[in-house]
Amino acid sequence: MTLPSIAHPDLVTLFDNKPRWNLPDHRRHGFHNLHTTMRYAFSIRAPRVSPLRKEVDWTIGERPGVARYLAMPHFSAFVVVRDDRILCEAYAPDFGPERPHPIISITKTTLNLMLGRAVADGLVNLDELVGTYLPEIGTGYAEATVKAVADMNVATHFTEDYGDPQATVYEYDAATGFRLPLDGQKEGTTRSFICGITGGDVANRTGEALYKSTNSDVLGWIIECASGQPRRDWLIEIVEAARPRGCAAGLRRRLPHRARSRALRAADYAQGRGHRRSPRRRCRVHRRDAPQSRTAPTEAARLDAV
Repeated sequence: MTLPSIAHPDLVTLFDNKPRWNLPDHRRHGFHNLHTTMRYAFSIRAPRVSPLRKEVDWTIGERPGVARYLAMPHFSAFVVVRDDRILCEAYAPDFGPERPHPIISITKTTLNLMLGRAVADGLVNLDELVGTYLPEIGTGYAEATVKAVADMNVATHFTEDYGDPQATVYEYDAATGFRLPLDGQKEGTTRSFICGITGGDVANRTGEALYKSTNSDVLGWIIECASGQPRRDWLIEIVEAARPRGCAAGLRRRLPHRARSRALRAADYAQGRGHRRSPRRRCRVHRRDAPQSRTAPTEAARLDAV
């Protein structure tokens, strides 16, 4: 007996190539719950955390600019942290201190830590062509250098204009689990999608950065292949070093999505523990099986706070 089923209403594309969760009437709830709305997700929790204590500075909330911000209808959370002290904290009625919120493309900062470590360990050469590490990659990236990809300096046919409903970023959404594929379309994966990206002259001649989230997935795949270690394990190292109190949630579709998918509590954002540590208490990120004698720790591999 086959039980009847329908496509998940949150993930079906309804208008402008967007699923229901990303339309105006549902977008706030969708982003507040992105870690459970998406099709593929995972979470990591650090075994040890860095405690915070409250030492409220009431003058912060009384500032006109802050008060105006807290009254905005799209406000979710506001936390001010200095060292290990919470100076100001406020939340919208439909949010709260233990709720994670997606940081979308700030997720890319964790990838920078991974790339810095891989370069420092001699696993990745920034001047090498992407095709050397990923022979199966398509023409969009094969002839680009790793450095050009990291600098968002590669011209491909992939477009990330969220104001254009026909931009290929919406096909990318289907591959990464942000929505279901359109009727008649085959469901792909992150890896198959980036292999299918095409291009001609990959040199960026615009004089401007060409921001493409797929660049980050290409870099993450290179790191995984060059190190022989799943990116999930790299991310576990970072979370354990950062010591956020809440869990670090993310998306997963065959491989952890490193471009725009992470979520953390507001206090963990404020403390900078999603991807950095206090300059007074530095912590290096490295693979457990990495040959430590190959190179001394570098700043690229440190978790430092601004």
